[in-house]
Order: sequence, then C-alpha cells, then structure tokens
Amino acid sequence: MNFADPATLTRTEIETGASFAPRFDAHGLITAVATDADTGQVLMVAHMNDEALGRTLASGEVHYFSRSRNRIWKKGETSGEFQKLVEMRVDCDQDVLWLTVNPTGRGAACHTGRRSCFYRRVVADGETVGLVDLGDKPLFDPSEVYRA
Repeated sequence: MNFADPATLTRTEIETGASFAPRFDAHGLITAVATDADTGQVLMVAHMNDEALGRTLASGEVHYFSRSRNRIWKKGETSGEFQKLVEMRVDCDQDVLWLTVNPTGRGAACHTGRRSCFYRRVVADGETVGLVDLGDKPLFDPSEVYRA
C-alpha cells in the first residue's frame, strides 16, 4: 500500500489535510495504541512498519512489527487473540496511530494473558515509586500458549 510521503507535504497539509502520510521514526516504525471498541479500554501499545500498516488496512486484521523479533506479526497468530480493526485514527502530526479494535478469542491483548497490558498502577510515596497490581487475572496461561 502506498502512503503519502510526509516530506512532500507542508506542516499544514500534514496537520489538517486529507493525505495519510504516516511519519515513521528513524527505525521505520510508528506507535500504535489499541483500544477496545466496546469499552474504550486501552489494550496495548505496539509498533507498525509500513508493511504491517498496509496489511492491517488491506485485511482488517491488525498486524504489528515486533522490535524484539524483528518481524511483522499478526496479532493472535500464536495465541488466537486476534484484533479486528474497527477504526484507525492518526494524531495531528501523523506519528501515532489509534486503533479501535474488536478483540477475539478469550479477549486477552497482553502476552501475559491479561485483557490489557496496563494491569498495574504506578504509585509514588515520597521518594519511593512502586507498582500496584489492579487484580486483572490472566485469561490464559502464557507458558501453555507460547511454549517454544
């Protein structure tokens, strides 16, 4: 899929125009925030390269780029926890994507088996900073799903 080249557009065209010109970073990636279409809950934050973005738009099934594995992956290809794209938005300067998705399977988006990757809250008490688990239990056992 061909996207407009942001280098050929003015700032005004990028910020208010109708051309989709995703601004990939120096590694060729753009941040993608996925939220549940029904609840609005933030499920995960990941990255896409131009190929993953194109596959997502063409198929309606969300694909990401794994920095740790250095490859494209279709969300759910191992776990069965697919994401169906409902809507995609881009921020004002076109360097972040917001994906509204319908999760499938058991409804888990996180590789830990939880519904959301955001299952802990950061708390600060004076000089001490820690994490508090919000009690979101895994919907599947990652050691069973992701065994090598």
